[in-house]
Amino acid sequence: MNDPVDVAIVGSGINSLVAAAELALDGKRVCIIERSDRLGGFIDSSERTLPGFIHDTFSSWHPLFVSGGAYATLGKELQARGLEYCNTTGPVTASVATDPATGTHRVVIAHRDPAETAAAFKVSSDQAAYSDMLDDLGSNAGTVFGAFAAELRSFKEVAKIAFGALRRGRLAGTEAFMRDSMMSGRNYVRSRFDGWETDQLWSPWLLHAGLGPDQATGGVMLPVMAMSMHGFGLPVVKGGASRFVAAFESLLDDNGVQIMLGTEAEEILVGAGSVKGVRTSNGVVPAGTVLANVSPQALYTQLLRRPPAAAAAAAEKYQNGRGAMQIHLALDKPVEWLDSRLNRVPLVHISNGSDSTGIACAQAEAGLLPTEPTVVVGQQCVLDPSRAPEGKATLWLQLQEVPFAPVGDAAGKLDVSEGWTDELKQAYLDRVLARLEQFAPGTQATVLASDILAPTDLSAANPNAVKGDPYGGSAELFQNLLWRPFPAAAGHQTAVEGLWHIGASTHPGPGLSGGSGHLVAQKLTTKASRFSRLQAALKPSKR
Repeated sequence: MNDPVDVAIVGSGINSLVAAAELALDGKRVCIIERSDRLGGFIDSSERTLPGFIHDTFSSWHPLFVSGGAYATLGKELQARGLEYCNTTGPVTASVATDPATGTHRVVIAHRDPAETAAAFKVSSDQAAYSDMLDDLGSNAGTVFGAFAAELRSFKEVAKIAFGALRRGRLAGTEAFMRDSMMSGRNYVRSRFDGWETDQLWSPWLLHAGLGPDQATGGVMLPVMAMSMHGFGLPVVKGGASRFVAAFESLLDDNGVQIMLGTEAEEILVGAGSVKGVRTSNGVVPAGTVLANVSPQALYTQLLRRPPAAAAAAAEKYQNGRGAMQIHLALDKPVEWLDSRLNRVPLVHISNGSDSTGIACAQAEAGLLPTEPTVVVGQQCVLDPSRAPEGKATLWLQLQEVPFAPVGDAAGKLDVSEGWTDELKQAYLDRVLARLEQFAPGTQATVLASDILAPTDLSAANPNAVKGDPYGGSAELFQNLLWRPFPAAAGHQTAVEGLWHIGASTHPGPGLSGGSGHLVAQKLTTKASRFSRLQAALKPSKR
């Protein structure tokens, strides 16, 4: 039996770190229970290829964190403990593709300045349309970002958002904005733009929200991505993402948080309808509040021995999204793109927009290795030269259209009969590099070493990545917003008193904002009003 704590947190991803820090700063006794030998979940960096080459193992880019409520609350504390970001004031992201009509290369670049971005669009009306897109989101920002930071099952919180829109005089245009928000990314850009640039530039970014170009809510996530990067760039942690975790660990240590590494959470203990603590592989942690940063499957079919029947049934049917793949390369020199402007862009997508990305998504959904995958090319050394020895570079490649258990190869060339073997990983890397070579010839010859994480490796590294999905489950509309993870358990407060569900599988979904951890911590640290105390006093006892 361990010492009692006020709050026990299962898992140590970004939402757990945020919640633990905010709760500890409020004076609560907190314990983090983590099965791995390190904190951070999908936030880590190390010399994965050769000495001197620092690779962000999983996630890397932090625009959602630095623009969110968690950073507003914790930023100064983390900076005091060594957290430092490298960012760009110029080009932030780009996309390169082969024009299907002419066979020539076409490139579009987003700069921090939206006007500079739109000025390069070939159709003059698209320049004004781009500004209108950002203005429309800006006018509705209170509603959109208010919804991301609210419990959507709470009438009080939703009413507050609605009254805010009313005060801003926004209700007149709300129906049109909501209609656009429900569109797929493909339909959204078709409805607003005549040229190809916005589609090619921003539709691949929907993959980073767990969506594809043909799935609902792309109409709000696409402009959200654009506004976030115009406003906040693409910051990366100086020296590697593990320093982000180190800053949090220092903050937690300074505030008395107990950290149990290498410890498996085996059962969330419940008595008389209320949580009592967590039984672990290293003893029981008594706690009156538990935050579970786990998949719905783990929470309702493993950790709770007598879960609500409807939630358990829904958890078994919970749908995960496509698998993902991470490839880390140590290069003898930085990438030299045919279009030299791309040499200074932190992140480049190889995609022509909705078309090529939509085809690759469909192939992956069918269990096939895509013929022409969307390749996310992360050039962190553009922002942080300390990631590699002088004159050399790292490359961070991400593939977000990969089946966990491939049943075939869309190109009909690769043998998938034995799953993700080392041979299949290398063969798929060769396909990815061949795609990169079209736009940056000679890159493959500069590769000094590589490290490949297939979807099966992601799942092994983090049990929340069920079936290799790093985004906590499909973010399609039926499993998002009001219905995340599913109607029987939507909202962070569960049917078990004192038990809260956080993480990517809960609202506001995937991404490095720390949103669910911040939201729940704020609820647990906000002093109750007289009315809410009266409600609690009158609530029928479960005992």
